[in-house]
Amino acid sequence: MTEANEELRATGIIEEIKRAEIRFVVALPDRTTSHHLLKGLSQDSALRLVKVCKEDEGISICSGIYCCGHRALLLIQYTGLLGKEPGLPPTQSGRYGLRIVEPVLDAMEIEHHMIETPEDTSKIVPAVKRAYDLAMPVVMLIGREPH
Repeated sequence: MTEANEELRATGIIEEIKRAEIRFVVALPDRTTSHHLLKGLSQDSALRLVKVCKEDEGISICSGIYCCGHRALLLIQYTGLLGKEPGLPPTQSGRYGLRIVEPVLDAMEIEHHMIETPEDTSKIVPAVKRAYDLAMPVVMLIGREPH
């Protein structure tokens, strides 16, 4: 477990995204990731940020980028996957829509990882590598607002 003074940092997530050889981030802005993560992504010259209005637009754009031989990441709010409460595993939420996020991903056989601590960012590169090696989606659930 991380110490209380260690926070999930947007810069750590961004560095791991770049280490995973992702150059395009397709994002549906939301209140959890917009202030630090999305702002940081928009200011990084090594990444191209494409903002969209709907999740399905993002999936289409990421698919097109993939077909052109590039790596892309889709950044959407948990409401696109039914929600999340910081610091609480989705399966322990009092809200039904949150409790079913991981079981739905499991039922769809979609690999998923929780990103809530600085140490969790080390899951990003291997997960992206597996996603592209297997041509399968991988979900990284950012469980708290990165600073």
